[in-house]
Amino acid sequence: MKIDLTLFAAFQDLEPAGRIDLELPDGALVADLRVAVDNYGRQHWPKFRPGLLKASAFASETTLLRDRDAIPADGKMALLPPVNGG
Repeated sequence: MKIDLTLFAAFQDLEPAGRIDLELPDGALVADLRVAVDNYGRQHWPKFRPGLLKASAFASETTLLRDRDAIPADGKMALLPPVNGG
């Protein structure tokens, strides 16, 4: 399954294109995607912070997803780091 992952905020700073493509097995869960992004980040982003990924959320085009949720069939996902501010 091809995952088209759009990156936001701090993750977009790591990847100027603002997106990455990953390959996961059919039926993958969001937890599997989190592991894949961690592996990708450690290999490709010198300033990658695993703690930020751990605190970040994944979303489909319409819904925030938990680690136990299945990745949507279209593979379109977003990675949303936590937000601070007032």
